[in-house]
Formats: sequence, structure tokens, C-alpha cells
Amino acid sequence: MKSKLSILLGLSLLAQVSLYSADEAKKPAADAAKVAVKAAAPKAPAQPADVAAPKVGPDGKIQAGFQKSHDSFVEIAKKGEAQVVFLGDSITAGWNGQKALFEKEYAQYKAANFGIGGDRTQHVLWRVENGEFEGIKPKVVVLMIGTNNSGVGENSVEQIAAGIKNIIAAIHKRTPDTKVLLLAIFPRGAGETGNPGRTKNKAVNELIAKFHDGKKVHYFDIGAKFLAADGTLSKEIMPDQLHLNAKGYQIEADAIREKLAELAK
Repeated sequence: MKSKLSILLGLSLLAQVSLYSADEAKKPAADAAKVAVKAAAPKAPAQPADVAAPKVGPDGKIQAGFQKSHDSFVEIAKKGEAQVVFLGDSITAGWNGQKALFEKEYAQYKAANFGIGGDRTQHVLWRVENGEFEGIKPKVVVLMIGTNNSGVGENSVEQIAAGIKNIIAAIHKRTPDTKVLLLAIFPRGAGETGNPGRTKNKAVNELIAKFHDGKKVHYFDIGAKFLAADGTLSKEIMPDQLHLNAKGYQIEADAIREKLAELAK
């Protein structure tokens, strides 16, 4: 009896070991399949920085969030009230999280915030060319864009600068008397060393500084105000070393206040 029981237990154990081995054998294949699917996932098409293009997803269709924000800006433009327009990416859009400060500083200008997170130069150019400056004639546009292009290998320094130049031209084509307060792209990352994004942005700034004519285009570099003496960027101002917090936006507001008032007269 004991012998039969031992045989049955042995067979049961052998079956469990076989099933476990089979499952383990499947894991590498399953993992390989996941990697293959991930590798084959479609990517959004590459876009040059100086040619107008909407923000699209991997399917090539305009991203819904981008379209929704753009449509809301077009409606604001149609009202023709804003005397100052802030135009750019998530750093500009971040003013929406500082409504009290924005209202305090810019209510007198009936200011509008046309910032969209993740935007690059080509996206802002597309927005300007597709209704965001129809019906509106602001005295000043506060423009900062380009940091999201810095991580795109296909977007060279020269191409990014050309994209910014094209945005300014597109604005002036629609509202010739508007003055552009062109902010230098803000510094990003902890420090200078091993920081290709900051290096590329700095090179772009050197080119767009030449767009300053003291009349319709006013280049203004306030980047140093965010940095310590050794060039490092404090997380007390930019927690992720890219986006401003309340302290950072106060620094920006203080830095541009006088210049904006001068241009908006």
C-alpha cells in the first residue's frame, strides 16, 4: 500500500515539475514577444522645426488635446480683446496654475495664455497660421519656444532658430504693429556639464538674439535669474529642472514687468 502511495506521489511531483518547466520555457518567448511589440509600436512622424505642422500622434492624426486647446485659443482671438498674448509650450501654459499671479500682473492687459504643453516651434507656427491671430491685434506677444525641440536630433540649432523666426514673421503678417518680446529659452537641467539640452538651447539663443531690432522684436534673456552663481539650477525654482513653480513664475514676472509695460504703451 505504501509502495503504491509513494509511486502516486512521485508521479504527481513529476507532473508539477514538468508543468513548471514548461511555463518557464514559455517566459523567454513571451518576453521576446513583448519586446517585439514594443519595438514595432508606431511613432509620431518626424517634423522639421521650421515648417508649420500640427502636433500628431503615432497614427498621424492631430492630437485631441492639442486640437481642443487650439480651438479655444481661436475663439479667444476672435473676441479681439487681449492686448498681450503669451505664446509657447508647457512653461507658458504653466501660468494657468498661477492664476492669482497672472491676474495680478497681466489683468490690465486683458492677457491671454496661448501655451500648450509639449509644443515645439513647428506646432506654434501652425497655430499662428491657423487662426490664433485672426481677429486679434495684441500690442505685445511674449514668445518663448524651442526647448522641446532640443531633444530631437533631426532639429538642428539652425532649424530651431529658423522656426522661431518664421513664427515671428507669421505673427507680423497678421498683425504688423504687434511687438514681440522674444524670451531666450530658459536654462534646463542641473548644470552645464553633460547637459546637451541646455547646450543646444544656449546655441539657439545665440542665433535668435540676432532677431532683435529694438522696434518690433525685442530679445530678452532672463535665464541667469533662475541660476545660482555656479550656473546650477535649483529645484526650489524648477522642481524638475525644466518647469517653473510659483517661485519661478514670480521671478519671471518680476524680470519682464518693466519691459512689458514699456512695449505695451
